[in-house]
Amino acid sequence: MEDNLVKVVLRLEEGEHVYVETPWATDLGGGRYRLENCPFYFYNLAYGDIFLAEYSEEEERLAFVKLLEPSGHKLIRIIFENPANEEGKEKEQLDSLVAMGCTYEGANPKYICVDIPPEIELGKVTEYLINSEINWEHAAPSYDTLYPAG
Repeated sequence: MEDNLVKVVLRLEEGEHVYVETPWATDLGGGRYRLENCPFYFYNLAYGDIFLAEYSEEEERLAFVKLLEPSGHKLIRIIFENPANEEGKEKEQLDSLVAMGCTYEGANPKYICVDIPPEIELGKVTEYLINSEINWEHAAPSYDTLYPAG
């Protein structure tokens, strides 16, 4: 399976800011790819999602085009005040999320993406985050997707 892993460009433009990341994806053939990492900046794409990607002349590599099949995984992002890889409140909070069935990846010890598998209710996780006064955001689905402006 590792032979089918490729890097795919995810580009997010927010005003003057441009965020580019290149997570791993499994090449499923026919321009279809399955995401194998959690995106740190991109919205509405989660671990295991299947998407269309095409070669981009501008990026000089494969680039995300559109989501094809959601995996059912959800993604939230946390920004901790203190590093979560040291003993303390932040590490305990991450351990609690893992105990619920979540996994995580860290861009650094303070910026963490938490993958919520399909069998875990998003509301259970968000209730814990709110009650624990953790600084977090919805990533997949995004806040705007969950709560569209009327």
